[in-house]
Amino acid sequence: MIAVTETHRVRPHPEHRPRLIATDLDGTLLADDRTVSRRTLDALAAASDAGIETVFVTGRPARWLEVVSAVRDRTVAICANGAAVADLTALGSPAGDTVSDLGAADRAPVAGGGLPPSATPPLIEVHQLRPADARALAAVLRGAVPGITFAVERTTGMHYEPDYPTYFPGAVAGVAPIEKLLDDTGEFADQPIIKLLARHSAMDPDRLLAATRAAAPGLGEFTRSSASALVEISARGVSKATTLSAYCARRGLGPQDVVAFGDMPNDLEMLAWAGRSYAMANAHPDVLAAATHRTAANTEDGVARAVERLLADLARPVPAGAGPAGIGALAGGRRPELVDLDQRRCRGRREPAPRARRPVGGSQVADGVPGGAA
Repeated sequence: MIAVTETHRVRPHPEHRPRLIATDLDGTLLADDRTVSRRTLDALAAASDAGIETVFVTGRPARWLEVVSAVRDRTVAICANGAAVADLTALGSPAGDTVSDLGAADRAPVAGGGLPPSATPPLIEVHQLRPADARALAAVLRGAVPGITFAVERTTGMHYEPDYPTYFPGAVAGVAPIEKLLDDTGEFADQPIIKLLARHSAMDPDRLLAATRAAAPGLGEFTRSSASALVEISARGVSKATTLSAYCARRGLGPQDVVAFGDMPNDLEMLAWAGRSYAMANAHPDVLAAATHRTAANTEDGVARAVERLLADLARPVPAGAGPAGIGALAGGRRPELVDLDQRRCRGRREPAPRARRPVGGSQVADGVPGGAA
């Protein structure tokens, strides 16, 4: 323990000390091979020991959460871009240090892949997309965007149109026109809808997102997280930010208590809400422009590096009489100065990065600052 002297004191538990880490998974916490590294596991465990909870906030459904089973002190995951909350306390832990995606090959395939229902973390909260709204969305988008195909993500699996590309051959799923998949009397009608998925084989991903938003304003929340032209549609008013803020409010936490990490447009609202936000070096240009901070790429343990630095800052002595530290001392709601990978300061907000496709390898680093400096 650092001794208290006349000129320095141990950093207290100030009002704006980080209390919760909210992190996306794919392209953020997970490496490109969909594993959690040993360094990341250690960083999150150290954060837990410091009283900082980690909440996973992802576009994934609950059945795809086995990837975080090695993380210690798991609590919940906000899934499907805020449409559901899963209880992770009973999620089985693997024997190894890292966990790969989608489980063992000998499991019976399920609709949309992932864990079988018996092993899927239970949902404790669902914000469903009403079938009538989903049908209206599909009808409008079909007319506005020729060549679009649909899938519907329900609480127990994904079902899709015949022309919709699927990566889970042999899975038990409904395959039919979207009108039938959304029928109130259909086989899956008793399973709440958490997302409507719209895919196009030829359009640019950002153009498809803009086109669908323009065609059906007010019918749902439109976003994307894939490198391909795939739009994810949730119920109106549902996003990662809305569900995260409600979860935090029930625990007496506000934006100033939260550090958030993300890489794609479905993270934008969450990053804007959190008191401190980190864009990964491999992030979408809009995310790089919106976040208050940047860290290294997902392939370079960017989340772990930032968490390690946050914990080191909390342990560092501060001058006597200094104000609250923690998440940038967000006095008056002001955004903190941007901090680059080597923590060099720059005034005000950073200019948006040039429009470019998200790097596949995740090795690019903002403004040429070496990734190893994070």
